[in-house]
Amino acid sequence: MTALSIAGFDPSGGAGILADVKTFQSLGIYPTAVITALTAQNVNRVDGVEPVNTAFVSKQIDMIMEGARIQHAKTGMLYSAEMVEMVARQVQEYQLKLVVDPVLVAGSGGDLSQEDLVEALRKHLLPVAELTTPNVYEAEALTGMEIVSEDDACEAATKLGKICPTVVTGGHLKGRDIFYKDSLHFIEGEIIKSTNTHGSGCTYSAAITAYRAQGMDLLESIQKASDYTKKAIKHGEYGTLNQMWQQCP
Repeated sequence: MTALSIAGFDPSGGAGILADVKTFQSLGIYPTAVITALTAQNVNRVDGVEPVNTAFVSKQIDMIMEGARIQHAKTGMLYSAEMVEMVARQVQEYQLKLVVDPVLVAGSGGDLSQEDLVEALRKHLLPVAELTTPNVYEAEALTGMEIVSEDDACEAATKLGKICPTVVTGGHLKGRDIFYKDSLHFIEGEIIKSTNTHGSGCTYSAAITAYRAQGMDLLESIQKASDYTKKAIKHGEYGTLNQMWQQCP
């Protein structure tokens, strides 16, 4: 089984492509990866972003799809509206079952996108995805809402769920993930006090993709990915939750 990540490169190894690759591999999925941008960052801050030319990113996708049979993919940092539109076209061309991690701001606070990205995600990529996994801040940007409670998160998930199935992750609220597909579902969780959360969104969306590639349905994939990510946070070192990914079954 093989899956594809289309995302940015984090040289600290905790987020982006490296987090996705490690998560795929730890769950028995052969990883393929397309890099959309280079970043200068560590677990504490982002100091710069250099996007890869959109046409070259498209060529990376074409070459991977030419050489491998892939059904499941995920996106991370896409950076620009142009990149989003291209990826949406490729997803449709290759009939990929896509999980969108709508990366807008790094966990360390750095801006990882251009201003027109939000509208491009809503208009082009979410309609061709089978799931999007925003955290509270990303859900606020995508909906224009202020989210300060679980009720707000439920409303945001429902609103985004009219575009594609949505899980608003609970790490910034009470720990429960809120999933909307036709109706609301609550994935029970807890707030883990830890500094090992850099890349948690990447790992979560990658784990969902991996479980989908194994043939699980969307709800079961979300539930198992939630457990996987929490274990990874508990076992993490050096502020990056994937440092001990081998310990996460």
